[in-house]
Amino acid sequence: MIVLGLDPGLGTTGWGIIRADGNRLSHVANGRIRTATTESLARRLAYLDSVLAALIADHVPDAAAVEEVFVNTNPQSTLKLGQARGVILLGVARYGIEPGEYAARLVKKAVVGVGNADKAQVHAMIARLMPGTKIDGPDAADALAVAITHAHHLASAAAIRR
Repeated sequence: MIVLGLDPGLGTTGWGIIRADGNRLSHVANGRIRTATTESLARRLAYLDSVLAALIADHVPDAAAVEEVFVNTNPQSTLKLGQARGVILLGVARYGIEPGEYAARLVKKAVVGVGNADKAQVHAMIARLMPGTKIDGPDAADALAVAITHAHHLASAAAIRR
């Protein structure tokens, strides 16, 4: 199974793709989608949508997961993050994939073992779980962590059904 993980953001959206074969996980690809701050909000959202569509078309994931929005102290930032996340949810659903949604604390607990881990700890654990993988920054590491969390949840659900 190919799993796409996404760490949404208007300026930078991290993405990570893994292959899950039972309990074995392997890295496929990761990166960042960056939007130009000089563009209008509508153009930035459209760009995010088009790059995500190309990514899904290239890798044809079986499953996807998105990190949930946390509330910032700045309401405008939270609103923009929510709009980017909406574009991502729509983009994934357009391909018939029902995305999993996970709180950041749950993702950190699943990958690092504690819900209050910082970005450096998540990055280090992803590097350890997927040795030799070149990770394209903390947003891509977070996205890989979301994909791993979703793969574990899917495997647990499948085990329960048996």
